[in-house]
Amino acid sequence: MDLAALVPGLVGAFVGSIGWLFVGLYINYRVGKAGARHAARAVYFEIELNRANIDVARSYGEMLPLSRAAYEQLLPQLANLLNVRDLSSVAAAYMSHIGYEQLRQSREHPQAARQEALSGILAAQETATARLKAIAFTRAEQGQLI
Repeated sequence: MDLAALVPGLVGAFVGSIGWLFVGLYINYRVGKAGARHAARAVYFEIELNRANIDVARSYGEMLPLSRAAYEQLLPQLANLLNVRDLSSVAAAYMSHIGYEQLRQSREHPQAARQEALSGILAAQETATARLKAIAFTRAEQGQLI
């Protein structure tokens, strides 16, 4: 066996293997990033629905239950996409559900306090949707959203 012919073949095999490793890692990164964007889109629409329900509660006093299924299911993927500030704003929107649920179950609170609480809860929803909209959708897609 000729060592002069074996060394270039081994070097070529090594370089090719490393190249394919990087290609595989890049493809895996892209798939993970796309999955996280899809998760952010699902959570965006869930928060948008919750925002509408809270707006109805503030305007008309009819308090419908809020949803959190997409958030609970997709939180790990969402955490891979969002930075701490954005993730905190999304988490705050869902943490505000506790206050909403207290208002929904009890009519003992004064109307002014209810309105103030609902305004704060609504602001948390709007902050979260604004952040998710900027992250999960392209500019063209943002223009198509209602």
